[in-house]
Amino acid sequence: MTDSKIKQVVIVGGGTAGWLSAALLVKVLGKAINITLVESEQVGTIGVGEATIPPIVDFNRALGIDEKEFLSATNGTIKLGISFEDWTGIGDSYMHAFGGVGKNLAFCDFHHLWLRSRNLGNNKPFGHYSLNYRAACANKFAKLNNIQGTNLPGLVYAYHFDAGLYAKLLRRISEAQGVKRIEGFIEQVTTNDESGFVEELHLRDGQVIKGDLFIDCSGLAALLIDKTLNTGFEDWSHWLPCDRAVAVPSKSIDELRPYTRSIARSAGWQWQIPLQHRLGNGLVYSSKYLSDEEASQQLLQGLDSEALEKPRVISFKTGRRLKQWHKNVVSIGLSSGFLEPLESTSIHLIQTAVTRLIKFFPNTGIKQCEVDEFNNQSKAEYESVRDFIILHYKINKRSDTKFWRDCQRMDIPTSLAAKISLFKQSGKVFSNYNELFTDIAWQQVMLGQGLIPDDYHPMADTLTVEQISDLMTSLDTLIERTVESVPTHQQFLGDTDSN
Repeated sequence: MTDSKIKQVVIVGGGTAGWLSAALLVKVLGKAINITLVESEQVGTIGVGEATIPPIVDFNRALGIDEKEFLSATNGTIKLGISFEDWTGIGDSYMHAFGGVGKNLAFCDFHHLWLRSRNLGNNKPFGHYSLNYRAACANKFAKLNNIQGTNLPGLVYAYHFDAGLYAKLLRRISEAQGVKRIEGFIEQVTTNDESGFVEELHLRDGQVIKGDLFIDCSGLAALLIDKTLNTGFEDWSHWLPCDRAVAVPSKSIDELRPYTRSIARSAGWQWQIPLQHRLGNGLVYSSKYLSDEEASQQLLQGLDSEALEKPRVISFKTGRRLKQWHKNVVSIGLSSGFLEPLESTSIHLIQTAVTRLIKFFPNTGIKQCEVDEFNNQSKAEYESVRDFIILHYKINKRSDTKFWRDCQRMDIPTSLAAKISLFKQSGKVFSNYNELFTDIAWQQVMLGQGLIPDDYHPMADTLTVEQISDLMTSLDTLIERTVESVPTHQQFLGDTDSN
């Protein structure tokens, strides 16, 4: 294996992970490798990952997917952020909105200016100075690169869509470029006695599929990376106690909100994702505090429209594979680990994994140094996303149920504890250059959930009281006028459908 050219790539499993991997691999490496995807219609997909984050816009563009075609094919809508409701108390809300907030000074982020303004009596929330937040609340959207007449960024967006329809679109693109699809149920996997590398997949109908490199997109089953290679799993359920989700679609509502809703419930949180043809709904919860029957009932009672199916329960364990690449198997998607969809990272982690694989793609044999660096980067990415999700639970202000009180008291990773401490004492937050969630994301969640710093950057004091007041007023007026000029989300989708 170490002396042979890597030519035959076999992807195990379809769905979003399998077909997204196939689409990018064939786009970039299609002339150098042969790609076969094996999937069985007998094996279902989870299919609840319907909300995304902004990098998917560029990712789709890189695949050559036209946005209007994409929105039409997937019943997609626009997403400007996530509204977190009842996390600090019943009736309270804030938004983790995409894009910037306010206007930074050199060496000093805007939130320091906002903190000083708050001390001077300004009672407007931090999110009030976000164009994305204000547009989302008004159900407005247009493609806007900058706020007119300024260098301030315009609207930054992602999508909501039907993940099953997205996989079908990616399949059409992949097969048109030469990816071979084989329908079949894998009954046996054979490995090399000496190297332990996977060599063959034996299908129920007698077919045998050989490969040089295998990509495990088999979801939570983790057929190759776990059941065959026994890679091992790092359990994070002591930090993220939710281990179940119950999901159900419901009828569409008249006005489609351009944002995801995350609503805190007694032992977890409920999502609501607006699509053109229906609402996606689910409840992520801990079975220690809530039974499956209670969770299903709680979800149904919290719907905004009539359920279209019976709720279905999904069990999971939060954590990651100890090695996401082991021997000649690379795990992508749920086979590589699971993080609950609180910040809509599932599909993004598929994108980054297949992008990372292309960067480290082996040529003449698989080299351990490449495998090790791939795994180091994957580990760092998962841990940074993990910390951001734990943050929401740790700093919640709910006191009405044991679940939320226990989350407040739980031990957390030292990496997260350091970030919280730094922000609480100084108002400062720093993200590594390759972290998914930027400083502004951390600022919005920590301030939104009531973690107010004890101090702020001294540069905020270089502005006079009048200058601080004028800055806040001018930003408020500028954002308000911009939002007024933007069409509604529904109008945008209608224009997309008509073109």
